[in-house]
Amino acid sequence: MSTPETTETYDFIGIGLGPFNLGLACLTEPIDHLNGLFLESKPDFEWHSGMFLEGAHLQTPFMSDLVTMADPTSPFSFLNYLKEKGRLYSFYIRENFYPLRTEYNDYCRWAAAKVTSVRWSTTVAAVTFDETDEVYAVTTEAGDTFRARRIVLGTGTPPYVPETCADLGGDLIHNSRYLPNKEALQKKKSITLVGSGQSAAEIYYDLLSEIDVHGYKLNWVTRSPRFFPLEYTKLTLEMTSPEYVDYFHALPEQTRYRLETQQKGLFKGIDGELIDAIFDLLYQKNLNGPVPTRLLTNSALHAAAYDDTTGTYTLGFRQEEQEKDFTLDTEGLILATGYKYAVPAFLEPVRDRIRWDGQGRFDVARNYAIDTTGRGIFLQNSAVHTHSITAPDLGMGAYRNAYIIGEMLGSEYYPVEKTIAFQEFAA
Repeated sequence: MSTPETTETYDFIGIGLGPFNLGLACLTEPIDHLNGLFLESKPDFEWHSGMFLEGAHLQTPFMSDLVTMADPTSPFSFLNYLKEKGRLYSFYIRENFYPLRTEYNDYCRWAAAKVTSVRWSTTVAAVTFDETDEVYAVTTEAGDTFRARRIVLGTGTPPYVPETCADLGGDLIHNSRYLPNKEALQKKKSITLVGSGQSAAEIYYDLLSEIDVHGYKLNWVTRSPRFFPLEYTKLTLEMTSPEYVDYFHALPEQTRYRLETQQKGLFKGIDGELIDAIFDLLYQKNLNGPVPTRLLTNSALHAAAYDDTTGTYTLGFRQEEQEKDFTLDTEGLILATGYKYAVPAFLEPVRDRIRWDGQGRFDVARNYAIDTTGRGIFLQNSAVHTHSITAPDLGMGAYRNAYIIGEMLGSEYYPVEKTIAFQEFAA
């Protein structure tokens, strides 16, 4: 790829540089006849750094790196990263397929430093379309304009804070900022963790491990009926396959939305070993008497207030099976409420060129395009409602990028598997 120039027209511009667009940058790096540019607002690559708890690992194997499932020979593979870092044999002896989260972030930073198509500290202000030349113009907050025939959106999903807690005041945090705030949290008399999923479980285990050192009360409350494990059996994993994407995408919109709700446990559950470790730690700590901690399920947060004078939150919950209300008072509040896609404001000038479904979300085509031409704006992630659990899955990132590259080139550059599953999904 050539060095970006504001005067040239690129084949595509990638906006945002999370793992998926970084994977696209790596896979397009050796393609001389596909000229791309990536714009990222951050000064360097960073991926969930607030959740680098000791021992925390990915829930997908190392082969779900940036490139391997599209090109096992790529110099941007995780194994090549290990080789260059002098850790390949250590990883081999470790006999664990799941990279540590800090290790995966370092791998991505290593890859990001090698690609030549990224402009850091560049925030996009607006995307417009030039009808005459049939190209997109991407204008940055610094006033630079870049032109491209296509756009690939990789802005990711920002932390979600429920309306109940918006503008609540105090020092509540989303779990994405846990580590920088951990020390301050542990100085409080009580901490309440709201939400479930892997991140919530990791934080609960971390705080429970040190509860007797700091002496706080610890609550973990979830709306879910139980602390769901991530379903990770092999036939279920076949749902992260091209065949299942084909099947799911062809379903009626309302059916897809119903399944989106039902399938959360397939990608938002807790690692089963961590659930067991939490129970074992509770058992161990209770040998010397009751530990000041509560785990509450079926409890939806419906009200919240903050008292500046006492520095205390009063949280109102509804036990949904009993249909009973109750409150909890807490000094520390952590919202492990996940992430929710928000349509970037910079797309407003081209809103009429984008397809929308009946619920006001992107109507994402099977080829990951969201524009009316079906070949101009492509979407990374944020398509669970159209492409099921494959949308956020790291292991399907290289597959999606190989697919998008083929769409942009008009021919297949990286072979894309069509059928891999033993089971049949359609009648």
